[in-house]
Amino acid sequence: MNNVHAPLLDEATKASVEVQTGRVSLWLIATLVGGTLIVASFLTDFFFAKSIRDSAGMLRNPHADTIALVGAILLALPLVWHALKHLARGESHMDELVTLAVLAAIANEQYKMAGVVAFFMIIATLIETRTALGARASIASLVRLTPQEAHRLAEAGAEEVVAVAQLKPGDLVRVRPGDNIPADGEVVAGESSINEATVTGESLAADKSIGDEVYGGTSNLTGALDIRVTKVGADTTLGRVQSLILEAERTKIPLMRLIDRYAGWYTPTILMLAGMVVFFSEDRSEGITRAIAMLVAGCPLALLLATPTAMVAALSCAARLGILVKNVVNLEHARSLTAVVFDKTGTLTTGELSVTQMKPAPDMDGASLLKVAASAEQMSKHPTAKALVAIAREAKLSLEKPTLFEEIAGRGVAATVDGEEIMVGRSTWLAERGADMTLLDNPDYADVEGVSMLYVTRAKRCVGWIGLEDRTRPEARAAIDSLRELGIKAITMVTGDKWSVARRVAAEMGCTDVQAEVLPEEKLQLVDELKRKGYSVCVIGDGVNDAPALAAGNLGIAMGAAGSDVAINSASIALMNNDLSRLPFLIRLSRQTTRVITQNLVFGIAYILVIMPLTVSGMVTPIPAALLHAVASAVVIFNSARLVRFGEELDSHAPQPILKPPTAATPALA
Repeated sequence: MNNVHAPLLDEATKASVEVQTGRVSLWLIATLVGGTLIVASFLTDFFFAKSIRDSAGMLRNPHADTIALVGAILLALPLVWHALKHLARGESHMDELVTLAVLAAIANEQYKMAGVVAFFMIIATLIETRTALGARASIASLVRLTPQEAHRLAEAGAEEVVAVAQLKPGDLVRVRPGDNIPADGEVVAGESSINEATVTGESLAADKSIGDEVYGGTSNLTGALDIRVTKVGADTTLGRVQSLILEAERTKIPLMRLIDRYAGWYTPTILMLAGMVVFFSEDRSEGITRAIAMLVAGCPLALLLATPTAMVAALSCAARLGILVKNVVNLEHARSLTAVVFDKTGTLTTGELSVTQMKPAPDMDGASLLKVAASAEQMSKHPTAKALVAIAREAKLSLEKPTLFEEIAGRGVAATVDGEEIMVGRSTWLAERGADMTLLDNPDYADVEGVSMLYVTRAKRCVGWIGLEDRTRPEARAAIDSLRELGIKAITMVTGDKWSVARRVAAEMGCTDVQAEVLPEEKLQLVDELKRKGYSVCVIGDGVNDAPALAAGNLGIAMGAAGSDVAINSASIALMNNDLSRLPFLIRLSRQTTRVITQNLVFGIAYILVIMPLTVSGMVTPIPAALLHAVASAVVIFNSARLVRFGEELDSHAPQPILKPPTAATPALA
């Protein structure tokens, strides 16, 4: 039976985007038609004679009035509809002020004024709506990165074309050069370069071979790959990224919640002031005109757009560079960080350990020592275990399958291999487990400075040690220097590794403090201690062993989170790649976003404070007020949009697409 999985972006969300986009298009058409009628009414009034007088004794053209009335009604309908929807939900929104202004103008037989005011107000709202839909559509467009069809390999080796929705974990698919990968999986045959920019933000292609992980929605550039599917649909890395970005867009920072809290008082206050102007005006018609201008000018659209537009632009900017922000509050917190705690392995270092030294006991050779250690470790995913297994396979050693496997985080592993208990880990932990460690009393088996040591015991007796080394990331020191320039006062490195290795790496990185031989719970205590001292703490780790510390910090950032559910779930922010230069960029983005929000708010408040007295005095009439309102809203939106291009220097080396004509074997991508 086919497993029809959930799509990358749920159907309700896609349908919502399509429906809203269609509604905006119809709204735009109605606005243009209504605007055309209003222009026609002005022309009719100018070219044809005026034959009737209104209640004020002014000559009017009945044909021009009729055209203007139809245009005003056509333009007012969307405003009335939106206002009624908000009132039905018990919400107070700016649409009530706009609607009352237009209806008051129509009731006062000022049809042209009503039409022009409604036209400019709709244009301002359309700019807002289209911008929001554009952000949502840019996320929905990620769906198109995943092909609609996949080439699934049957057990007999036959190839069949199936819908991507029919794939399930365990299926084997073939991806040719130029195709997009249909789901997350593991390469089982072939070698290629993959453009993973859509997931990780890395502009340079990643080389993939047998055993490497690949992500759905990324592009296969050079070679053909056979991939064993591990995740499909919404469970893929791209699917998780999409859902979390949409979730982040729905969250609000405290300032946004504060504005929402007092928004309910704003509309009644403006209505009361407008009513007072009408009541105290000697000329009723003039008073109504001024009140209409007040209602138009009082619509706080620029103020309401100040924060959400900046946040959406910042989220878009971060996602482009492979920074997954799960809540906009986390983005706001980044600007006030004063301390950073780095895990060493996999964060400041590459995490790709390599065996460099080995010291077996006198009664054991190096191959036997490596074999028993790798056999015990092969069930673990720790970097040290991967290094041991890799070197054992390079040496073409036949590993035994372990039984009764047990892994103690930060200490070591224990397993039964060939009926014997094998333990690999710290010397102190092995001693606690009752192992005989007298071999280490021999000076020939002393620790080597700057090398990570794994001790191996068989049947409770130490049979030697294996030394591993890890390289620091080339960009790590520059990133830490940038953090220090941004005002980060405390930069601490923590590791479960021994002190000699920790001191070497910390000195190379320029850290202000270092803690070595710590367990996961001790990392948590370190974070709590920094917070008690008044620091705003950011914890950066791999998201697996560091999950408690990541959750305890004011901000938790998981490195290299692509493909790791644990990393994405445990941290506040996930870096989909391992580029440490994203960290100072994140702080700069947070501070720039705060500056843009402040600029927007100051402008929005200043606009209302300046324009409202002018409308009361009669210096600004409804039509100029509507035009200024649209201009003010556009200023806020375009000011926020500048954030989308923030940090373009970090992805200046964009990959060039491979143009490959479609063939029968390689269908054209949608």
